[in-house]
Amino acid sequence: MITVQTTINASIAQVWAAWNNPAAIQIWNAASDDWHTPHAEVDLKVGGKFLSRMAAKDGSFSFDFIGIYTEIIENQLIKYTMEDGRRAIIEFLETENATKITESFDAETENPEELQQAGWLAILDNFKRFVEG
Repeated sequence: MITVQTTINASIAQVWAAWNNPAAIQIWNAASDDWHTPHAEVDLKVGGKFLSRMAAKDGSFSFDFIGIYTEIIENQLIKYTMEDGRRAIIEFLETENATKITESFDAETENPEELQQAGWLAILDNFKRFVEG
């Protein structure tokens, strides 16, 4: 599994809400300035589905990132399985004045692991900026 993490200067309630709100996801879910998420859906329950449509801003390419939630502990943990069978775990840990997010995921075979880690970390960094902004 590949792991990325960050610490956000915000309460667990703020972090959890921003992570799971489709309107917020559309704002923060991009690895670079030339990509965006024009559509997002979240059915936050075990067996529920999420979808983030990721698209190049120039319209040249888009794809749906889809998964099914397999375990949810409010304000602590989200596990899901991606459409291709890979798994991901997101852990939320509240500290005194911040929330630490640790995100681990099975690598795909198309791109180097370093590239995948950098992309997921870039999205996590955007999330941090969004919540702290």
